[in-house]
Amino acid sequence: MISLSLAEIAGIVGGQMHDIPDAGAVVTGPVVMDSRQVRPGSLFVAFAGERADGHDFAAGAVEAGAVAVLAAHPVGVPAVVVDNVVAALGALARAVVGRLGTKVVALTGSAGKTSTKDLIAQLLQRHGPTVWPEGNLNNEIGLPLTALRADASTRHLVLEMGARGVGHIRYLTGLTPPEIGVVLNVGTAHIGEFGGRDRIALAKGELVEALPEHGVAVLNADDPYVAAMAARTKARTVLFGEARNADIRAENVRLTDLGQPAFTLHTPSGCSDVTMRLYGEHHVSNALAAAAVAHELGMPVDEIAIALSEAGTLSRWRMEVTERADGVTVVNDAYNANPESMRAALRALVAMGTAAKAKGGRTWAVLGEMAELGEDSLAEHDAVGRLVVRLNVSKLVTVGGREAAWLDMGAKNEGSWGEESVHVSDARAAVDLLRSELQPGDVVLVKASRSVGLERVAAALLDSESVIGAEGGAASR
Repeated sequence: MISLSLAEIAGIVGGQMHDIPDAGAVVTGPVVMDSRQVRPGSLFVAFAGERADGHDFAAGAVEAGAVAVLAAHPVGVPAVVVDNVVAALGALARAVVGRLGTKVVALTGSAGKTSTKDLIAQLLQRHGPTVWPEGNLNNEIGLPLTALRADASTRHLVLEMGARGVGHIRYLTGLTPPEIGVVLNVGTAHIGEFGGRDRIALAKGELVEALPEHGVAVLNADDPYVAAMAARTKARTVLFGEARNADIRAENVRLTDLGQPAFTLHTPSGCSDVTMRLYGEHHVSNALAAAAVAHELGMPVDEIAIALSEAGTLSRWRMEVTERADGVTVVNDAYNANPESMRAALRALVAMGTAAKAKGGRTWAVLGEMAELGEDSLAEHDAVGRLVVRLNVSKLVTVGGREAAWLDMGAKNEGSWGEESVHVSDARAAVDLLRSELQPGDVVLVKASRSVGLERVAAALLDSESVIGAEGGAASR
């Protein structure tokens, strides 16, 4: 963060200074909302959350080295007090980013945002200091916190923008105006909240509407909802995809025996071969989006191909592949799920399991609810269950309540029989079943919406000393 005095911060956010002995005291450290992350020189932002109120930790934050607290009321230690802490945090981010002159790259989409953000970051950091969010800090709190990590040396600021309704992305682009905007896809994630794919497209397209004339809209040529957004921006448009009209294109797409995508990358300045370390063909589209951004910022195609081939997973629980000592492979993709990402993960499982099946191993899909699908929920869960059977996945374990039962029912209606598909009530039952059934060479995919917490199943499978407690959480023996 640029060094700012408390008086300057109060002026930017329209706040009042309380218990501040020196208004010229300078914030030089990170802006944080977790008191455990405070460093000398920090600004601690106190939010009143559902489970805890940050104001209760203000004194501890200052004791740990915070210069002051951004708060909604006086807290007995140096504080800048504002009416709305979220709005004040956004105003601070807007002011700081406006002073930096760094290149802001923003991306959105129904699926693949975090994986693509990680790819873009790994490419761009080869060409200069790059700041990007950890995990999926993509809302009105996470985005400004990420932006405030940038300083005068930052060349690229990569931001992920999420939305749960029309107007959300417009707000975020007002905080950190992007020069390059990437739209990956328009799918069914959160469709129950939006009210249809047309509404999702309307919301996602707010990103390209915010671009300046000298900006660049990077759009998915393979998604008609996204390709149509070219008419909604005054910026120059760059298309990526496998379509023939794409400026950044993949040809000869294939999967290795391990399920890792390989393709020939075509750009206006040449072509080069890519073999990725990530798993699943869906990463081809993500890689093309990242390549389009890097190409626009001047990276040679050969360097882009090398960077894509070397890039790994930076965020947790997204197709994390771990092989146990006994030869069982666990694929933890439990951070989130929607119908598109579920289908992509299942196809990746099948590709990874090809070699395993040749040696007698089996593929297991351990699946839970896909949340926020609204009136489409029954049909979508039924369809995924049927797809498991059509892809010839060896075993399906569905975990949870009604939606998990629909997954199981879809598989059985498609033609599963016997013990091929099993519905269990909770994570502990799933772990007990898997521990008794898994054999060397098996490949296990664990995936559900974040609210289900199936990452606990993956963690238990990778730690023979853990059990799932009464509430479904991991506990040590």
